[in-house]
Amino acid sequence: MAKLSVVIITYNEEAHIGRCIESVQGIADEVVVLDSFSTDQTEAISRKMGAIVHKEAFKGYGAQKNMALDLASNDLVLSLDADEALSEELRRSIAGVKENPQYDGYTMNRLNNYCGKWIRHCGWYPDRKIRLTDRRKSRWDDAVIHEKFIVESNRIQHLNGDLLHYSYHSISGHILKMDKFTDYSAKKMFDSGVKAPIWRLLVNPSLMFLKMYFIKSGFLDGFYGFTISVVSAHATFLKYAKLRQLYMNTRSG
Repeated sequence: MAKLSVVIITYNEEAHIGRCIESVQGIADEVVVLDSFSTDQTEAISRKMGAIVHKEAFKGYGAQKNMALDLASNDLVLSLDADEALSEELRRSIAGVKENPQYDGYTMNRLNNYCGKWIRHCGWYPDRKIRLTDRRKSRWDDAVIHEKFIVESNRIQHLNGDLLHYSYHSISGHILKMDKFTDYSAKKMFDSGVKAPIWRLLVNPSLMFLKMYFIKSGFLDGFYGFTISVVSAHATFLKYAKLRQLYMNTRSG
């Protein structure tokens, strides 16, 4: 039977880390937490629950997760965010992989919890992710946000069960994170030479709302489906508005 390392990156995750670690107990042979110098009880909770804690200044999500991979003792690695947890069905699927690992990577569906409601539409589900891999044949890309797990081969299998993602506890939290993420996105587009004509600020947010609320059936998620669609449209506007501002600042400078 293969041994499993679970690696988690953290910063001030005292509200989530206990649930995350608890969900892998019984199938994880070790839990490694790479913490970015949290100022809350994240480290204490992690150690109390048996995790090995390392500390490293945050260098971007992709880079941080690769450092966590390197700290694992085993080649079979499950990479989680602190606000994620395994469903019982997914636990059983991963236990089965340990008994007979045949693939280089494994995908799983991520089910997002928004303000206490599980969101099954809006394009949020199935939010398929690669999280279980042979670390010798996989690395995270170096993206600052929206990082991706890259597996060298096409030997990938899908697992039954959901990765439970406790994404946002409030609408305010969603808006604050979108403001931060659109800073990164605008800078990335600017560095890639993407332009921001006024028509994109008008058209793209509307298209995003139509896609999420109608095409992806966000209306079936009720009030929160509508809210997610509106906030996502607003984030699309912010991304292009901030991109346009970067070009304006460059010209004025």
